[in-house]
Amino acid sequence: MDDQNIKQHFRPDEAPLIDQINDWIATATAQYRPVLTSFLNPRQRYIAQTLANRSDEIKAASDGGWPGAEMQRLLFYPNYYQPQPADFDLQVLAVDYPTKFAELHHRQIMGTLLGEGMAREAFGDILTDGTHWQVVVTSEMARFLHQNVNHVGKVKVKWLAVDQALTPVEDWEELTTTVTSMRLDSVVAAGFNYSRNRAKQLIERGLVRLNWEETTRPDYPIVEHDLLSVRHAGRLRIDAVGGKTRKQKNMVKMSVVRA
Repeated sequence: MDDQNIKQHFRPDEAPLIDQINDWIATATAQYRPVLTSFLNPRQRYIAQTLANRSDEIKAASDGGWPGAEMQRLLFYPNYYQPQPADFDLQVLAVDYPTKFAELHHRQIMGTLLGEGMAREAFGDILTDGTHWQVVVTSEMARFLHQNVNHVGKVKVKWLAVDQALTPVEDWEELTTTVTSMRLDSVVAAGFNYSRNRAKQLIERGLVRLNWEETTRPDYPIVEHDLLSVRHAGRLRIDAVGGKTRKQKNMVKMSVVRA
């Protein structure tokens, strides 16, 4: 199957990602060596694994620092190679701050990292057990944070390397439902029990993110492995899209964590 046919199976705006993945696979094939990617979200990894499966010479493995990681680095490698944990170049950093006198929130840590000019693919998951916070990064990013970042908002912090990621507190609820279409507004409405109009307004106001990117298109098509977040509502993961019901509605399995 040629690249043009492959692209027909994905969304048009995913074409640049497909080209990048094909470049990684071609490099691993031509140079007989492992090729490590940046941090990829579940949808990106699904596409990457689909493309890697087309090759008889190249395999793919991923790691995000803990078993349930959403953001993970992917390693494309020749058949003969045996990947090792060190190949993924991951470091878990604990955020050391005065817990008795200050609170930190996910959006503050995310905002600090992005505010330092980091792209979202430059770091992995931000984890918390309710009080303690950790960030999964590369060794290069760990050095940068140690040397250049000593505040999250107004809170003074230190970055401490730790050997193990904590288990985050997230209460995912599995939900099987139907939607009239796989539009973004329809899926948000179904996941959070909103009216279609309310979901549409939230999207147009920039309060919804798809795979960590802001989108203001209510009609944007949603597919398996997409991750959605709605400000003040929670997060939603598309686990599977099934067939149609008798009334031509889409069967969808999703997981929701409510804010």
